[in-house]
Amino acid sequence: MIYDLAIIGGGPAGAAAAVYAARKRLKTVFITESFGGQSVVSSDIQNWIGTVSISGDKLAKDLEAHIKAYAEDIVDVKAGERAENITKTASGFSIKTKSASYEAKTVLIATGSMRRKLAIPGAEEFENKGISYCASCDGPLFADQDVVIVGGGNAAFESAAQLLAYSKSVTLLNRGPEFRADPVTVQRILLNPKMRAIRNAIPVKITGSKFVTGITYKDTDKTENAETEIKTTGIFVEVGLLPATDFAKDIVKRNEHNQIIIDPRTQETSQKGIWAAGDCTDGKYHQNNIAAGDAVKALEDIYLAIHTK
Repeated sequence: MIYDLAIIGGGPAGAAAAVYAARKRLKTVFITESFGGQSVVSSDIQNWIGTVSISGDKLAKDLEAHIKAYAEDIVDVKAGERAENITKTASGFSIKTKSASYEAKTVLIATGSMRRKLAIPGAEEFENKGISYCASCDGPLFADQDVVIVGGGNAAFESAAQLLAYSKSVTLLNRGPEFRADPVTVQRILLNPKMRAIRNAIPVKITGSKFVTGITYKDTDKTENAETEIKTTGIFVEVGLLPATDFAKDIVKRNEHNQIIIDPRTQETSQKGIWAAGDCTDGKYHQNNIAAGDAVKALEDIYLAIHTK
């Protein structure tokens, strides 16, 4: 059969799109490897609007339950499947997974991205035990504590701005001599007396017992590459994202970071008939609530596209 819509991805964007597709009675195939997106690893999410506090695991279960509550015979949920390729067909598009292929008139890509992880001793051991990849999710958990940010781009400085509202102090470790963030942002954040930034600092290990107690960095500005340990209970990693978009690289345009380029008014991509929402796109901000809103925006445009042809 040919579906009206194929939704690829099971995070907040994909889930919001699926609920709206069901309510608009668009015959939809919903393809996802798992539910929840990046936040599934968070122990306490405090910025999911309408819910004061929720774990990532509970959010994932709620998203799945919401989709299935509306699915009926409108949305076919294909959980445990991962899209491997999208090709153009005479009637629309073909989405291929390892076990099947699905035909649809339109497609919404909501596959999100993965946080680039630190690859140093202790990073894996202490993930969610003091190491976080989401300041907006976990920042309040570190109120009145000394925290460290690893990174030097806009995301790192935006995280610093959030953490300064809660933490006792924020130390940013930047690998090189220059920050990649916008100069005006750097200047504004570094004016805060609770903030300091260390340049030419390469993290080498994370220490702790049950939870993080410190991070050691190498100072490449010194000939002996001296190592220094910072005592901290919280480490926030902002070293980039890895968008899950390779399966669509031959059909939509991506930027230098492999994010799908979209029209921010409609979420449509360079390929007519394909939309994208959430962290897999080149949208300026990436958060759960924004991803869900972008997906709803896309669904409104998809509905009009289908019914005004």
